[in-house]
Amino acid sequence: MNPQKIGKFRWTICALLFFATTVNYLDRQVLSLLAPDLSKEFSWTNSDYANITAVFQFVYAISMLLVGRVIDRIGTKVAFVLAITVWSIGAIMHAFSVPMGEGVGSMLTSLGLAAVPVSIIGFMLSRAVLAIGEAGNFPAAIKATAEYFPKRERSFATGIFNSGANVGAILAPLTVPWIAAQWGWKAAFIIIGAVGFLWMIFWLVLYETPEKQTRMDPAELAYIQADDQVHNVTSAEDGKSTSWFKLLGYRQTWAFAFGKFMTDGVWWFFLFWLPKYLSVQYGMQKTDIALPLAVLYSMTMIGSIGGGWFPTYFINKGHLPYDGRMKAMFVIALFPLVVLLAQPLGYISFWIPVLLIGVGASAHQAWSANLFTTVSDMFPKKSVASIVGIGGMAGGMGGVLVSKLGGWLFDYYGALGQIQTGYAIMFAICALAYLVAWTVMKTLVPKYKIITDL
Repeated sequence: MNPQKIGKFRWTICALLFFATTVNYLDRQVLSLLAPDLSKEFSWTNSDYANITAVFQFVYAISMLLVGRVIDRIGTKVAFVLAITVWSIGAIMHAFSVPMGEGVGSMLTSLGLAAVPVSIIGFMLSRAVLAIGEAGNFPAAIKATAEYFPKRERSFATGIFNSGANVGAILAPLTVPWIAAQWGWKAAFIIIGAVGFLWMIFWLVLYETPEKQTRMDPAELAYIQADDQVHNVTSAEDGKSTSWFKLLGYRQTWAFAFGKFMTDGVWWFFLFWLPKYLSVQYGMQKTDIALPLAVLYSMTMIGSIGGGWFPTYFINKGHLPYDGRMKAMFVIALFPLVVLLAQPLGYISFWIPVLLIGVGASAHQAWSANLFTTVSDMFPKKSVASIVGIGGMAGGMGGVLVSKLGGWLFDYYGALGQIQTGYAIMFAICALAYLVAWTVMKTLVPKYKIITDL
């Protein structure tokens, strides 16, 4: 069937997923942009800040495992409403973190426990709530993509909605420092956090499962479900759940999880630490970082959308979806190697590391669009959110390790007056992670094989 002769409502759903992901990344990036000022106000060390970000990543990891299961059970529509409600509340909670920290700190003191500084406790609590809600975005979005798109279009659709992460990362440095400068850092958390409730209105009005969707014509529904007919997948099968233990018995699950474990932490390192890097290395403050970060994350738009399209080049040449995707991912994994040059050449101008890291971050988004799509390539729709949740947990744990390692390295080498060495080590890890991930994934699943016995 010619996709140009059918309806295009599925792209409306893709647009909704794009804007949800934009809000998701706006909310999670507010803290990193305000970190230099908050660190001074509350006397945080790099390890303190690493602990705050690590709480987000750890809770996000655990929540990803659980929410994937919940989404497969309750469905995409309700799950997204719950997720964005929780994460918007969590984002707003940051504005009240210090009073919360004082209460918890007093409780810990009364119990005879050594109290962590109250500002750190409060921000940790807020990050934990934010993480619980935000964990629902990607499993729900990948599931919605599997519901609304045939396999040949899924990585492109994923690349488009995943580029919302880049738009959020672009908008954040353009808005958050300005809001903070005008009305204070608390207002930045409140205003940005409230945006999610506006998105929810459009989601409730426009989203429904394809079979119940009245805004979509029958030809488009048949086009979407063509893959299901080929593999004899029925709507009834989508309502059943599969145990985690059975899912963990497949190499495909482990390949996806390892790919996430190795590479998610790279993106989060860029997201959470770049503002501090520009502040420490080049003395940039507040609105000074807006333009470099906007340029860097604008570059990632190319990676996300272009990377999502790239596998179709191989698929159109006759490769099966997974095989074409893996060929594309190998090429993509080579681009982050340029990040190895960021620190050695950084003395020339701050634009050198910004642009080189921009290439690496762009490659990550291209990689991520394809990595997510390997799940719907090989697993039935009923298990997609659960598999994404398992991989998301692995990615979150990888992110915790990267954040903790970064905080320790920066404090250690900073005390020696050699913080540049710490950044050089972290950039090397980021550069090499994708080739390691691809090699293990290819070893685990050398050829395309769809799972049909779930």
